[in-house]
Amino acid sequence: MTATAWGVAEMATVEDNTPETLARRLRAHLQALAALRLPITYQEAARALLLSPPNTIHQVTEALEQLMAEDAAANRPFIAAMVISKARGGMPAPGFFECAARLGRFAGDATSLDASSFYADELYAATNFWALPAPLAKVDKDPPL
Repeated sequence: MTATAWGVAEMATVEDNTPETLARRLRAHLQALAALRLPITYQEAARALLLSPPNTIHQVTEALEQLMAEDAAANRPFIAAMVISKARGGMPAPGFFECAARLGRFAGDATSLDASSFYADELYAATNFWALPAPLAKVDKDPPL
């Protein structure tokens, strides 16, 4: 199921396909889909970004790694967990786990049960975090009456 969120991709041109721009557009798309709590494939992400061959999946993975670095620096769940590989039975590609390891969030083998558990926890945390409307995510402990 591919959904294009907020017309994010329609506004882009080929000149806008720098890794940073793709990452920004992909984050907006994934944030809009987070409430559905359903991951999308790398191919669906490429389609949503209106990427054309060659190297569409490579462009998506570069954008995802950019998002992971931003999320790690801000101590947020990886929104990139919402993108999975068809070939891996609902799991992200090994590069997701390699990037998570480089960022200090995962220690293990991308094919292990640890990876499966890490991914399930990360997807749950990401969809919960990113599905919340921004004002609700920053509510004071004691809001004024």
